Amino acid sequence: MSERCRGITRWRAVAPLCCLLVTFASSCSIKKLAVQKVGDAIAGGGGTYESDDDLALVGDALPFSLKLLESLLTEAPDHRGMLTAACKGFVSYGYAFVENGDAALSDPDVATEAAIKERARRLYLRALAYGLHALDVAHPGLTGRLISDPRGAVAAAGKADVELLYWSAASLGLAISVSKGDASMIARVPEVEAMLDRAIELDEAWGEGSLHEFAITLASARPGGGEATALKRHFDRALALSGETRASLFVSYAEAAAIPKQDVEAFRALIAKASAIDPDAHPRTRVSNLVAQKRARWLLHHVDDFFLLLEGEAPPSGGSR
Repeated sequence: MSERCRGITRWRAVAPLCCLLVTFASSCSIKKLAVQKVGDAIAGGGGTYESDDDLALVGDALPFSLKLLESLLTEAPDHRGMLTAACKGFVSYGYAFVENGDAALSDPDVATEAAIKERARRLYLRALAYGLHALDVAHPGLTGRLISDPRGAVAAAGKADVELLYWSAASLGLAISVSKGDASMIARVPEVEAMLDRAIELDEAWGEGSLHEFAITLASARPGGGEATALKRHFDRALALSGETRASLFVSYAEAAAIPKQDVEAFRALIAKASAIDPDAHPRTRVSNLVAQKRARWLLHHVDDFFLLLEGEAPPSGGSR
């Protein structure tokens, strides 16, 4: 057989394999492109949840959306938008529908309460993993330095990272709050402070006061509570940035400032302000307002657990929807 004939024979033998490889590579590219496009759409579509008026519906739907996100992330593990959405989604679900869900606010027994907190903790840590990975995608090595040098690590973050800094700080802060007695978690508070402080430094107006509101919660979680002047400063700034439209701000300040001071009248006034906000007047924050008002009602119902009321003084009742 001539060399030319042998060459043709070899080509005929490998041609089907080459076609298969080309087809496979092409299909992989198409699949990857499709995942990227779907991921972009999902990452930018959180408003449909945030503006819903049915908390139960949102709570039932979120787990499916979060699992879909995780499935897509196995195909595009460095998709920043989906990583951010996963971090935000698991934090939000853990806080609104687990830690402050119906089971948690129905006065569960000790064992059930412990199980709820453990589940919330796992969800917060899951969120944190996504948030830190997203920060690493943009700034390789950032999270490796976060434990040893928190402020040095976050110095690399820019204004485009503010949302990620907030949700990562929130996920870790909430995980710490439900990990009572865990020294390894408490030791990570400087990471939360560094991420939050950097976010405020970069864009304090982000989230219409959300950063300053989180600063109130974080300060009050420290041993001895937050310093009154600092709490008031953050509250006033968040109030100005939010236009007094965020029920959660009044609830957070009531818990952080009024309870430690045993100022029941201030507490009642703040809860009343939270309850008076009309969620339908602010569609973009409707769900967060409904969640905050749900907690406000629970706080009112348990006011005697937080304050030493005078004998014969009835605890306040009521609250909005």
